[in-house]
Amino acid sequence: MKKCCLLFFFITQVIFAQYPTGYFRSPLDIPINLSGTFGELRSNHFHSGLDIRTNNIEGLPVYAAADGMIVRIKVSPFGYGKALYIAHPNGYTTVYGHLQQFSDKIEAYVKEQQYRQKSFEVELYPSNIKVSQSEIIALTGNSGGSGGPHLHFEFRDTASEKIINPMAFGMNKLIKDEFNPVISSLMVYPANDSTYVNKSRNPVSLSLQKQVDGTFLATKVVSNGKIGFALNSFDLSTNKYNKTGIYKVESFLNGSPNFKYEFETFAFDESKHVNYFIDFNTFKKLKQRFQKLFIKENYPLSIINKNTKNGFIDVKPNVNYTYKIVVSDFHGNTTVVNVPISYEKAIQFPASSKTVSKENYFIKYKSEYNFEFEKTAVYFPPLTLYQNATLNIAEKNGVLDLENTFEAIQNALTVTLDISDLSEEEQKKSFVGTVSGYNLEYNTSFKKGTKISAKVKSFGKYKVGIDNVPPRIYNPNFIENSNISKLKTLSVSINDVLSGIDSYNAYLNNEWILMEYDYKTKKLIHNFEDDRVIPGNNTIKIVVTDKLDNTATFTSNFIY
Repeated sequence: MKKCCLLFFFITQVIFAQYPTGYFRSPLDIPINLSGTFGELRSNHFHSGLDIRTNNIEGLPVYAAADGMIVRIKVSPFGYGKALYIAHPNGYTTVYGHLQQFSDKIEAYVKEQQYRQKSFEVELYPSNIKVSQSEIIALTGNSGGSGGPHLHFEFRDTASEKIINPMAFGMNKLIKDEFNPVISSLMVYPANDSTYVNKSRNPVSLSLQKQVDGTFLATKVVSNGKIGFALNSFDLSTNKYNKTGIYKVESFLNGSPNFKYEFETFAFDESKHVNYFIDFNTFKKLKQRFQKLFIKENYPLSIINKNTKNGFIDVKPNVNYTYKIVVSDFHGNTTVVNVPISYEKAIQFPASSKTVSKENYFIKYKSEYNFEFEKTAVYFPPLTLYQNATLNIAEKNGVLDLENTFEAIQNALTVTLDISDLSEEEQKKSFVGTVSGYNLEYNTSFKKGTKISAKVKSFGKYKVGIDNVPPRIYNPNFIENSNISKLKTLSVSINDVLSGIDSYNAYLNNEWILMEYDYKTKKLIHNFEDDRVIPGNNTIKIVVTDKLDNTATFTSNFIY
């Protein structure tokens, strides 16, 4: 078994080395300083590329990493914002996200399509836009879901669309990294109710002591059965203040490979598994992401390589164990932790005084369930969860309460609410709302008869919401009937407090005009460089609709 595992690790490294390392250039002409790395643990997903800092400014030139064809352009207020996809003749695609604007020839094509489709948000698949290596294709920005100015840069296999670590293509050569990864916390877990660790049936935090040789020694673990480990770790790439994600973690038991994950490549549909990859329970309680070095139930995450025991250690009498964890970055910097483990006979615990209420339901994760109450219902398809769990499910005053917030959800469950008590008009404006304090959060809902349903991926409380309030259009950057010929843009703010903005359209002198939507600043902005304004008097009309068809209209006049 040991030879087989070692051979697999060797083959993995050989395959990884096949990516071309001298083919692509950096997309920027500034020193590469990272704010995010490939595989970094994010909210509900793994990060799919490198986030390159742009010194907190926008407008830096973005260069094509190699010759190729632009095969996709996406413009959205969310996600990557303004993004370009270049397919290269060697079978790889590079992606550039959160752009401020495109180069002139690309911008002209995109704007033509936006006016043709009468939409700011577009997804385009051009067939004849060629670019050359080092050609300026865009300017850096902060568009979409970006939290600050930077460039998102990623690599994909063109055929399979799998995303690949950019470091494998030579990006690591542009980064000076002399810092070892950091293990901030280490936890040991009993695998079942009959096992304890260090006299506890709950996960136990282990202290770490640095040794003379630079490795760390953890508190000794004593147990009577099957245990697993998880670590809270981060990397330091270009400076000691910049925390980024881990590239590779390996564990060994008495020298034999035990568990490994490595962020070389993964498919987009694997990214959703991040909440089971971590200890989701601890994350919800402490907001710390402990990366598990074991698997309780198998799930399709290709970055993981494990032994036949899924990373668990079965502690036996009269055997001493050394469990070693090696955390590595792409540059070969490592941090090593050794954990001594020995067997200790089970101790007697007092009988549990925990009471089980009648609303507790045991869910087998491979089965389907449909729970119906007087005014509410919830449907669990197979593989809603990752593992068997007991959930508290109840209805009170028309509110469906799914109380367990510490189980990771793999696939969406369906919440259904009765709306027969509402008037016909109220039913049209109803939705499945998530109770958040005193507020309701909108979920995309669908109606059938007097029932309304939504697919959701979180536990909590759900009740019927009604949105009959139109969006707000406010704060124009001009005074009505004023001369604004010195302005470069026309803007207004828009907002909707319940279901959210669904569509926005603007008309200048009864002709549709492009207005860019920035949801972070809540602004709609028209650039006068589009040359749609006429000398003299102009009439602007802006129509904003929310997701339940409530509409607001703003009309004004100005002189140009």
